[in-house]
This record gives sequence, C-alpha cells and structure tokens, in this order.
Amino acid sequence: QVQLVESGGGSVQAGGSLRLSCAASGVTFSSLDLHWSRQAPGKEREFVAAISWSGKVTYYAESVEGRFTINRDNAKNTVNLQMNSLKPEDTAVYYCGAILKTPELGEIHYWGQGTQVTVSS
Repeated sequence: QVQLVESGGGSVQAGGSLRLSCAASGVTFSSLDLHWSRQAPGKEREFVAAISWSGKVTYYAESVEGRFTINRDNAKNTVNLQMNSLKPEDTAVYYCGAILKTPELGEIHYWGQGTQVTVSS
C-alpha cells in the first residue's frame, strides 16, 4: 500500500517561510517522480513544483518560481517544498503527489491527504 503523508503546514504572515515535507512508504521511493500541487478555496487544484526521480530535473509554476524550492532525500524517502517570501495568494491546501512509471500499466498516480498553508497579510 503506497502512502504519502504531508507535514509542515501552518499559518504564517506574508513574507514568511514554511517548509513542507512528504514521506512516502510502500513503494521504491527512488523510482518516483514527485510533485506538489495546491488547491485554494473555490479554485481548481494547480501544479506548484515537480522533481524527477533522479533529483536532477525540477520544474516550477511561474507563480512560485524563485520563491519555492523542491528537493528530495532518497535516503529518507521524503520530498520537501521550501516556501519563502510567502504571499496571501499562496494560501491553499498543499498536496504531495507521486508518479510511478510502469512498463505495462503506464503511469500510476498517488496523492497525499493534503496540508493547510495559510498566509495572512
């Protein structure tokens, strides 16, 4: 059973920082491409950042480029999202996601339960 468990959410004032972590279990972590998405109240879920299975490739949404950093620790089976210079519009539930690429079934997607981030002005 694959599980993704986020932690590190909370409330912070604008300009502050938070670090989200996601711990994975039940799967070979180093084989996963990983990503963070978020969903604000009344809005669609949107992509935030992704990191390849090797850690060599990262990609960010334009809205967070230069402020957020995604990294992974394959020894600890965790992926982190360092969020700096937070803005009120970053307020959302943040979800950790994983993509397992298989030869016959294609991509299998997994999601965490989400963690709330609230940024006050």
